[in-house]
Amino acid sequence: MQTSDWQPVFLLLVLVLAAIALLHAAAIAARAVREPLFTGPFSGGLEPREHPLSRFHVRWYPVTMVFLAFDMEMLFMYPWTKVVSAVGTSAVIEMFLFLGVLLAGVGYAWREGAFRWS
Repeated sequence: MQTSDWQPVFLLLVLVLAAIALLHAAAIAARAVREPLFTGPFSGGLEPREHPLSRFHVRWYPVTMVFLAFDMEMLFMYPWTKVVSAVGTSAVIEMFLFLGVLLAGVGYAWREGAFRWS
């Protein structure tokens, strides 16, 4: 074998190594500074009680799931309003069944304490 046969392999190897070095250099250049952030007054001028990048309390997740359920309800109800007159009574029955399932989900969330704040 001649060196001209290996030339594309060596070129690809050099390109890959250059890309890896470039990615490492970009990661070092874009590294986040690990210093505490200053949190000044906002909105009403009051001092904030927690860090702006703090996590949400776990009690917000069930509320988020209930919100998403009702968001999906609206997503299905808008096209339903367009076809309900053409389909007729069966479309109305299906929508009330769908709303019943959502209401059962809200009842379950209520029973499990998803809406209790204390």
